[in-house]
Amino acid sequence: MLRLNIGLVRHFKVKRGYPNKLVTPEEFMKWVEEYDLSDIEEEHVDLGNVEWENCLSSDLPRARKTAQKVFNGEIVVLKDLREISLSPIFKKNIRLPLFIHLLLIRLAWLCNHKSQKENKKQVLSRINHVIDMLIEENKNVLVVGHGGIMVFMRKELVKRGFSGPAFNRPNHALIYVFKK
Repeated sequence: MLRLNIGLVRHFKVKRGYPNKLVTPEEFMKWVEEYDLSDIEEEHVDLGNVEWENCLSSDLPRARKTAQKVFNGEIVVLKDLREISLSPIFKKNIRLPLFIHLLLIRLAWLCNHKSQKENKKQVLSRINHVIDMLIEENKNVLVVGHGGIMVFMRKELVKRGFSGPAFNRPNHALIYVFKK
Protein backbone atom coordinates (compact mmCIF):
# COMPACT_ATOMS: atom_id res chain seq x y z
CA MET A 1 0.00 0.00 0.00
CA LEU A 2 1.26 3.46 -0.88
CA ARG A 3 1.74 6.05 1.81
CA LEU A 4 -1.45 8.10 1.98
CA ASN A 5 -1.45 11.84 2.76
CA ILE A 6 -4.60 13.80 3.54
CA GLY A 7 -4.12 17.55 3.82
CA LEU A 8 -6.77 19.51 5.69
CA VAL A 9 -6.91 23.21 4.81
CA ARG A 10 -9.16 25.80 6.40
CA HIS A 11 -10.48 28.34 3.89
CA PHE A 12 -8.89 31.78 3.60
CA LYS A 13 -9.98 34.39 6.11
CA VAL A 14 -13.40 35.86 5.35
CA LYS A 15 -13.67 39.62 4.71
CA ARG A 16 -17.07 39.91 6.41
CA GLY A 17 -16.22 40.97 9.94
CA TYR A 18 -18.08 40.35 13.15
CA PRO A 19 -20.78 42.75 14.31
CA ASN A 20 -19.62 44.88 17.24
CA LYS A 21 -23.11 45.41 18.59
CA LEU A 22 -25.77 43.30 20.26
CA VAL A 23 -27.77 41.29 17.72
CA THR A 24 -31.14 39.57 17.70
CA PRO A 25 -31.45 35.97 16.47
CA GLU A 26 -32.78 37.34 13.17
CA GLU A 27 -29.81 39.70 12.81
CA PHE A 28 -27.49 36.83 13.74
CA MET A 29 -28.89 34.67 10.92
CA LYS A 30 -28.54 37.58 8.48
CA TRP A 31 -24.88 37.87 9.54
CA VAL A 32 -24.40 34.09 8.99
CA GLU A 33 -25.85 34.45 5.49
CA GLU A 34 -23.54 37.39 4.72
CA TYR A 35 -20.55 35.50 6.15
CA ASP A 36 -21.34 32.47 3.98
CA LEU A 37 -21.39 34.67 0.85
CA SER A 38 -18.48 36.93 1.80
CA ASP A 39 -15.34 37.31 -0.24
CA ILE A 40 -12.01 36.08 1.12
CA GLU A 41 -8.56 37.49 1.79
CA GLU A 42 -6.27 35.44 -0.45
CA GLU A 43 -2.81 34.50 0.79
CA HIS A 44 0.02 32.16 -0.10
CA VAL A 45 -0.33 28.53 1.00
CA ASP A 46 2.75 26.35 1.41
CA LEU A 47 1.83 22.98 -0.14
CA GLY A 48 4.83 21.30 1.49
CA ASN A 49 6.74 18.51 -0.20
CA VAL A 50 3.63 16.51 -1.10
CA GLU A 51 2.40 15.95 -4.64
CA TRP A 52 -1.33 16.57 -4.16
CA GLU A 53 -3.23 14.45 -6.68
CA ASN A 54 -6.81 15.44 -5.89
CA CYS A 55 -8.71 18.16 -4.09
CA LEU A 56 -12.07 18.13 -2.35
CA SER A 57 -13.83 21.29 -1.20
CA SER A 58 -16.89 22.33 0.73
CA ASP A 59 -19.54 23.81 -1.53
CA LEU A 60 -19.55 27.14 0.34
CA PRO A 61 -17.96 29.97 -1.70
CA ARG A 62 -15.13 30.73 0.76
CA ALA A 63 -13.89 27.13 0.61
CA ARG A 64 -14.36 26.76 -3.17
CA LYS A 65 -12.43 29.97 -3.85
CA THR A 66 -9.64 28.85 -1.52
CA ALA A 67 -9.44 25.44 -3.23
CA GLN A 68 -9.23 27.11 -6.66
CA LYS A 69 -6.36 29.28 -5.45
CA VAL A 70 -4.28 26.48 -3.89
CA PHE A 71 -4.93 23.54 -6.25
CA ASN A 72 -4.28 23.37 -9.98
CA GLY A 73 -6.67 20.78 -11.29
CA GLU A 74 -10.19 19.52 -10.98
CA ILE A 75 -11.82 20.13 -7.61
CA VAL A 76 -14.59 17.89 -6.32
CA VAL A 77 -17.14 20.03 -4.46
CA LEU A 78 -19.05 18.28 -1.66
CA LYS A 79 -21.90 19.47 0.53
CA ASP A 80 -20.71 16.91 3.12
CA LEU A 81 -17.73 19.20 3.84
CA ARG A 82 -19.92 22.15 4.82
CA GLU A 83 -19.51 23.71 8.24
CA ILE A 84 -21.95 22.63 10.93
CA SER A 85 -25.23 24.54 10.52
CA LEU A 86 -25.90 27.35 12.98
CA SER A 87 -29.40 27.82 14.38
CA PRO A 88 -30.16 30.31 17.15
CA ILE A 89 -31.83 28.77 20.16
CA PHE A 90 -34.01 31.82 20.86
CA LYS A 91 -36.93 32.86 18.66
CA LYS A 92 -37.60 36.10 20.55
CA ASN A 93 -35.81 39.36 19.81
CA ILE A 94 -33.26 38.98 22.57
CA ARG A 95 -30.17 41.09 21.82
CA LEU A 96 -26.87 39.38 22.64
CA PRO A 97 -23.25 39.73 21.57
CA LEU A 98 -22.43 37.53 18.58
CA PHE A 99 -20.04 35.37 20.61
CA ILE A 100 -22.82 34.60 23.12
CA HIS A 101 -25.10 33.45 20.28
CA LEU A 102 -22.26 31.24 19.00
CA LEU A 103 -21.52 29.85 22.46
CA LEU A 104 -25.19 29.03 23.13
CA ILE A 105 -25.56 27.40 19.71
CA ARG A 106 -22.47 25.23 20.29
CA LEU A 107 -23.78 24.16 23.69
CA ALA A 108 -27.20 23.42 22.19
CA TRP A 109 -25.55 21.40 19.44
CA LEU A 110 -23.44 19.39 21.88
CA CYS A 111 -26.58 18.63 23.91
CA ASN A 112 -28.59 17.65 20.81
CA HIS A 113 -31.05 20.48 21.45
CA LYS A 114 -34.10 20.46 19.17
CA SER A 115 -33.23 23.95 17.86
CA GLN A 116 -30.29 22.57 15.85
CA LYS A 117 -30.70 21.45 12.23
CA GLU A 118 -28.25 18.55 12.51
CA ASN A 119 -26.79 16.67 15.44
CA LYS A 120 -23.30 15.38 16.16
CA LYS A 121 -24.17 11.90 14.88
CA GLN A 122 -25.25 13.34 11.52
CA VAL A 123 -22.09 15.47 11.25
CA LEU A 124 -19.86 12.48 12.06
CA SER A 125 -21.74 10.40 9.50
CA ARG A 126 -21.02 12.84 6.69
CA ILE A 127 -17.39 13.24 7.78
CA ASN A 128 -16.88 9.48 7.87
CA HIS A 129 -18.47 9.19 4.43
CA VAL A 130 -15.82 11.59 3.06
CA ILE A 131 -12.97 9.83 4.88
CA ASP A 132 -14.15 6.46 3.51
CA MET A 133 -13.94 7.94 -0.01
CA LEU A 134 -10.45 9.30 0.60
CA ILE A 135 -9.11 6.02 1.92
CA GLU A 136 -10.71 4.03 -0.89
CA GLU A 137 -9.22 6.37 -3.49
CA ASN A 138 -5.76 5.99 -1.90
CA LYS A 139 -4.32 9.23 -3.35
CA ASN A 140 -2.76 12.29 -1.77
CA VAL A 141 -5.75 14.58 -1.34
CA LEU A 142 -6.22 18.16 -0.18
CA VAL A 143 -9.49 18.77 1.64
CA VAL A 144 -10.53 22.43 1.84
CA GLY A 145 -13.17 23.11 4.42
CA HIS A 146 -14.07 24.81 7.67
CA GLY A 147 -12.65 24.92 11.18
CA GLY A 148 -15.36 22.98 13.00
CA ILE A 149 -15.47 20.19 10.44
CA MET A 150 -11.66 19.97 10.44
CA VAL A 151 -11.63 19.38 14.21
CA PHE A 152 -13.93 16.38 13.80
CA MET A 153 -12.13 15.12 10.67
CA ARG A 154 -8.85 15.17 12.58
CA LYS A 155 -10.34 13.07 15.39
CA GLU A 156 -11.75 10.55 12.91
CA LEU A 157 -8.48 10.32 10.96
CA VAL A 158 -6.52 9.65 14.17
CA LYS A 159 -9.06 6.95 15.14
CA ARG A 160 -8.31 5.31 11.78
CA GLY A 161 -4.58 5.21 12.36
CA PHE A 162 -3.45 8.43 10.70
CA SER A 163 -0.84 10.62 12.36
CA GLY A 164 -0.82 14.37 12.11
CA PRO A 165 -0.71 17.62 14.04
CA ALA A 166 -3.06 18.46 16.88
CA PHE A 167 -5.13 21.64 16.76
CA ASN A 168 -8.14 23.08 18.58
CA ARG A 169 -8.89 25.86 16.16
CA PRO A 170 -7.14 25.45 12.80
CA ASN A 171 -5.47 28.45 11.21
CA HIS A 172 -6.68 29.79 7.90
CA ALA A 173 -4.65 28.81 4.80
CA LEU A 174 -2.41 26.31 6.59
CA ILE A 175 -2.19 22.66 5.53
CA TYR A 176 -2.39 20.06 8.29
CA VAL A 177 -1.03 16.84 6.80
CA PHE A 178 -2.20 13.43 8.08
CA LYS A 179 -0.24 10.36 7.02
CA LYS A 180 -0.91 6.67 7.03
